[in-house]
Order: sequence, then C-alpha cells, then structure tokens
Amino acid sequence: MYRDPEAASPGAPTRDVLLVSAIITVSLSITVVLCGLCHWCQRKLGKRYKNSLETVGTPDSGRGRNEKKTIKLPAGGKAVNTAPVPGQTPHDESDRRTEPRSSVSDLVNSLTSEMLMLSPGSEEDEAHEGCSRENLGRIQFSVGYNFQESTLTVKIMKAQELPAKDFSGTSDPFVKIYLLPDKKHKLETKVKRKNLNPHWNETFLFEGFPYEKVVQRILYLQVLDYDRFSRNDPIGEVSIPLNKVDLTQMQTFWKDLKPCSDGSGSRGELLLSLCYNPSANSIIVNIIKARNLKAMDIGGTSDPYVKVWLMYKDKRVEKKKTVTMKRNLNPIFNESFAFDIPTEKLRETTIIITVMDKDKLSRNDVIGKIYLSWKSGPGEVKHWKDMIARPRQPVAQWHQLKA
Repeated sequence: MYRDPEAASPGAPTRDVLLVSAIITVSLSITVVLCGLCHWCQRKLGKRYKNSLETVGTPDSGRGRNEKKTIKLPAGGKAVNTAPVPGQTPHDESDRRTEPRSSVSDLVNSLTSEMLMLSPGSEEDEAHEGCSRENLGRIQFSVGYNFQESTLTVKIMKAQELPAKDFSGTSDPFVKIYLLPDKKHKLETKVKRKNLNPHWNETFLFEGFPYEKVVQRILYLQVLDYDRFSRNDPIGEVSIPLNKVDLTQMQTFWKDLKPCSDGSGSRGELLLSLCYNPSANSIIVNIIKARNLKAMDIGGTSDPYVKVWLMYKDKRVEKKKTVTMKRNLNPIFNESFAFDIPTEKLRETTIIITVMDKDKLSRNDVIGKIYLSWKSGPGEVKHWKDMIARPRQPVAQWHQLKA
C-alpha cells in the first residue's frame, strides 16, 4: 500500500524547517565571529593609545633654559617665581587631574586630522581652514595685590587651542611676563613640550612694589613657541592695564590671544610651486618670487635669498639655496630644486623654506619661514595636498611668511 512521505510521519521536521534552522545557525555564527573581532580591535587600539600617551603632552621643565627666580625692579621691588602662595587655594587642581584626558583628546584629534588629510581638500575644508587661521587660542591667568605686603601676584594657569608652530604639528609654548613700559625685566614660565593645551599653574610675586606704581603699569603676557635651533616663534599676546582691574582680591581672566605687535604679521609673501613625481620619487620646489618683504637693513631695504631644507623625522637631510637679490623687497628668483623622496617616506617629510636677508658685516637675518608638510598650517597643508592630488603637475601658491 502506498503512503505519502510527508504524511507518513507528522512529527518529523520538513525540508523548509531544516533550511530555516540552518540559516539561523550560520547567522549566529557570523555574529559571534564579528563580536570577537571587535573586542580584538578594541584591545589593539587600547594598547596603541596607551603607548602614545607616554610621549604626548609631557611637560618639559627646562629644555636647556635657565629659570629666573628673582628680578630686582627699578621701583624697588623684586619679582619671584614661586610655588602657590601659602594660604591661597589652588585654582586648578582639577585641571591638573584632567591633563591626561586632554592629551587623549589631542591624540584623537591628531589622528583624525591625519586621516582627513589623505584625500584632496574640498571647498568646505578650505572654508574651515580659512576660519581657523585667525584662531590663536586663549590664556587663563589671575592677578591681585596684597596691600599689607606691597606685593603684586600674577598666576599663569593654562592656555587652550594654541596653533601649531612646529612642522611636527604641535608647539612648545611658554609665557613671558612684563609690566610695561618696562621691557628690560621679564619673567618666564616653564616650557611645555608638544602641547597645544598647556597647564602651567605658576605663580609670580612682584614684592615691595608700591600700589601707586602698580596701577601705572600694564600687565603684558606674550605666549611663544620655544625653538632650540632658531628664534622663538611668537604665538600671541595679551595686555591689560592694571588701573582697570580691582586688585583688592585675585581676579581670574580668560583672554583671547591677539597677533603679536612686533611686526611678525608683515614679513611679506612668497610664491612657490611644488611638483611631485611618484614614479621618480622626487619633489621639485620652484622658488618663483616674493613681494612686500620686510626691510631688515638700515636703508629701508633687504638683500633676500631663500634657503630650502629637506627634513625627515625632525632630521635635516639636504639644503639648497637661491642667489641673493641685492636691495630688493620684491625679488624674482625663478630657481628650481629637486629632492629625492621615496613614497614611503613622504608622510614623515617636511620642507622648510626660509627667506633670509644677507648681511656682510653681521649675522644674516631671518625674514620669514614656511613649513610644508602634512601637519603644517592650513594654507601649507592645502598646498601639500594639492601637490599629492595632481602628480607631475607644478602647483603654485602664495604663502605668508611667518616668524
């Protein structure tokens, strides 16, 4: 007698049920494997951040600079760099505890910016770069006067969002403190290495300083980037007349940094082109011309020439220079220099261009500099990205010379 196979065993699973079960089992297996990979990646990334944090944001207490503990002022007082004043509550203990967190944030921002730089910039990126060019960061400080001890106290707390002045994409900031109009006597904070959000928490005492003379002074703070091999680069400045401050108690201020009034913003411009040839592993730098260069000589002119340094991982590799143009603030050079740069080393390469003033009787003066790399300023980064995006084509761009 014939029996229908499907009706023969009502309790047995059908083919459709088996197929659905197999699909569910495979999906669950894939999910488990992906979860395992995610945990593995997180552990790897965690190790990378931990290792990186050991080298990011570490303060440098000296870097070869001598600390000035006391300065005798013409007014009869003295300035002392000291620890927090006894009996005065530290304002920034919480800030000190959060300093490693700010280092993590700097690292993440740095990694993110490197990833964004891998592709040619869009119009939105260029607009964003144009806006950020004006941001010099800000500084927090406090000031007060002790009438019983005739002492002016200035505390430099911290700074935020400082611009990168070094070709490595960071800065080594410190602060100079003046009581204008006296610029002969100054005090300085310690240098904070590779830190765009430094915490100083240093207190300076101007002892034996009569109140009548204090209110005639202007507190002037200048933030600079320490440079071991050349002049320190000015980042920004803040000035506040002390006669407009209630000095009877410590007053804390947040002030935006302004461009330094030492002429660093009017050093002139340089037109140059970059041409990258990936097959030949070379970059051709063409120094075309300059305009409105700063006059460095007594006669109101300069004798400019241009030095081009090839750097790899903070080490100088090769130097070339143009001829000197006599008594010319708008020189035309039109000189090209070729540098051999393997593709795998391109990301760690920096080209430093320095416009110099030739002087026969003394040391040659620096008119201004340009740093070209993945991690320079907005305009320099744009030029570098355009060069990579258009291989074998000269890409020309004007650059503002910086101190």
